Amino acid sequence: MRNLKPLFIALFCLFALGCQGESGSTARPELNDQNVDPTNTAYEGAAGFLTIGEYSLIQKDGYKEIHDGAGRTLALVPRGSPAPAGFEPTMVIPYPVERVAVYSAFDVAMLKVLGQDKTIVALTTPKNGWHVDYVKEGYDAGRIVYVGEPGSVDYERIKAQKPDMVMTWDPSIVPMMDDLGVPVLVTSTPVATCLSTQIRFVEFLAPFFGEEEKARAFYQRVKDSLAAIRAKTKTLPKPKAMWGDIYEKRVLVEPGNAWVAELIGLAQSDYLFDDVYGTSCVEISMERFLYSGNDADLYFTYRSVGQGVYSKESLLRINPLLAGLRPLTPEGRALAPRPVYSQSADRLDELLTEIAAILHPEAYPNYELKYFVELPDKDLPRPKGES
Repeated sequence: MRNLKPLFIALFCLFALGCQGESGSTARPELNDQNVDPTNTAYEGAAGFLTIGEYSLIQKDGYKEIHDGAGRTLALVPRGSPAPAGFEPTMVIPYPVERVAVYSAFDVAMLKVLGQDKTIVALTTPKNGWHVDYVKEGYDAGRIVYVGEPGSVDYERIKAQKPDMVMTWDPSIVPMMDDLGVPVLVTSTPVATCLSTQIRFVEFLAPFFGEEEKARAFYQRVKDSLAAIRAKTKTLPKPKAMWGDIYEKRVLVEPGNAWVAELIGLAQSDYLFDDVYGTSCVEISMERFLYSGNDADLYFTYRSVGQGVYSKESLLRINPLLAGLRPLTPEGRALAPRPVYSQSADRLDELLTEIAAILHPEAYPNYELKYFVELPDKDLPRPKGES
């Protein structure tokens, strides 16, 4: 799917991981006053077992057995220890991990949460595509090299960086990296990430670096923000929201099992594609998209302000079919993500709060948007630095 849509859509959708409940159900968790924290799919038992969405870690004798997003089984082995029996060399990852090649901005942000951004040695987005200082500094210091965009990666250059592992959303690279002797951790699944997995995925990564305390602190911070959002919005009227866009006769939306959809529901709002299930940026019919658009109060577009979207008028110039959406009239509201949005998962508590503030401005007076832009009806001068 990534080769069939613009790169900025792929980057936006890289917030996606995947989620299932403990029983394997794909049903959305119930959110209510007694359960304002939907992050309940992880379980840690005395035997050292951890499951988060479709990811799991099991403590074995002398190593940790890992199940990644592609259902592959790997061994996480203390650095310098022998590999366990039954694992090929490229299925064994030494820990603490010291050098990582990374495909997605989400994974980069999770490494930042763990204080491990300096382990990044290769990226598939060049320096000028980054909007966070710590990555730019890595390029400037020579720690990070650009290895080509995901569709045309220089695999030999990845190998030359001597990574302990490659973190990728693309399982198709596994055979090539196996040939080069480089372990791969697949950090995406075929279904969109739920809110639980979005928040707790860092706990799955933490054992690779020995940073479990930092992961728990991040979880607690985000959990507290969810509780605050619920407290502020639970008695308010429900606006109706939609999230997606139209591309060359294809319509892509965030499904009801995606984390943004769950957040919209938690924040006392109605998500108009709540009945849609699938991967992030799932395709639906044009008719369904426009039908929901007639009823929506708010519209979140995938198109970034970095792609020339500065007003409802500019969005309609890009795609006149969007004229059927009520949020693109003066009666509705439309939001576009800033370029930094897809690179800021390490500030997930702020992102969640901002989306809640957009849905319910009455609950967040004088809130200043950092990650989104509310589009005016007509073109205005372009924001400085966002041409």
